[in-house]
Amino acid sequence: MTPTVVLSVIIGVLYAAGVYLLLDRSLTRVLLGFLLLGNATNLLLLSTGGASGLAPILGYAEPDEMGDPLPQALILTAIVITFGIAAFLLAIIYRSWRLVRQEVIEVDEEDRRVARRSGTDADEIDPDDLAPEDRPAMHADTFAADNEVERRLAQQYSGMASDDIDLPPTQRRKR
Repeated sequence: MTPTVVLSVIIGVLYAAGVYLLLDRSLTRVLLGFLLLGNATNLLLLSTGGASGLAPILGYAEPDEMGDPLPQALILTAIVITFGIAAFLLAIIYRSWRLVRQEVIEVDEEDRRVARRSGTDADEIDPDDLAPEDRPAMHADTFAADNEVERRLAQQYSGMASDDIDLPPTQRRKR
């Protein structure tokens, strides 16, 4: 297969559409964009193989008449990698839908607050000089369960996963 201008244009359009979809906040569009990028890469690898030839089996054809098997092996590898990452993205989309009933990633105010902070290295900062909301967990003035009520609340919620906020805590069987 010799690469033509049409094949180059198709590869460019697939890459452009894939990158455009990757930049969206919808996880489904991110998945579709990744699949388009994978297919564009497969076409690019196929076009690097040069002209098609006979099967590269020893004694079946002359070396000049054989096709290059390396791009085909790379395409098979790219297909497997694309499939694995697509399955992972589908799992993330499913988990997001189950937790918050939407698959669009919202703007995270905490990320914006962290981005606005100064560029000081964390090793140079004294935790006592930070604002209370920026202090690390279990600092001197964070929740420390000083009385019996706080201890019971901490014990009650200690086993609950942080992303399963709508689910009740599991009851362990006592033997």
